[in-house]
Amino acid sequence: MRPSIRGWALAVAFLIPAAAAGHHAFSAEFDANLPIEVTGTVTRVEWINPHAWVHVRMDQEDGSTEDWMLEAGTPNTLLRRGLTRTILTAGTEVVVRGYQSKDQVCNPMCWGSGRDITFPDGTRLFMGSSGTGAPRDGADPTEPARDGETNLPD
Repeated sequence: MRPSIRGWALAVAFLIPAAAAGHHAFSAEFDANLPIEVTGTVTRVEWINPHAWVHVRMDQEDGSTEDWMLEAGTPNTLLRRGLTRTILTAGTEVVVRGYQSKDQVCNPMCWGSGRDITFPDGTRLFMGSSGTGAPRDGADPTEPARDGETNLPD
């Protein structure tokens, strides 16, 4: 029994909307008016599609810690930018600039969209996703900042 063209067309018709719904625009989850700077230790990196996730534990002034889950670009994009599994590992001290989630919920952890990541040697790499509606804040070397959109912490 060979699948018919009509059968294939129906299968594709059901699969394409499901795949498209799995991805989102920046503004659907993150707030360009809530810039963040997370300084701490990488606790875990999830190299999964469509976005990698970098987990960072940040020490607070009162001695407590705050855990952040920061969305990054696709694993393939990160690798092409130089963010590899050998330099982005648990235990690495980093500074991540980006934007907080719209809901600002930090229970059980805070979450945001990372734009760039800085390592102890001063190396700064873009870790965000291009073309998703994120602010043109100068973090993405392929998208120069527009006037009024340089609101990331320096």
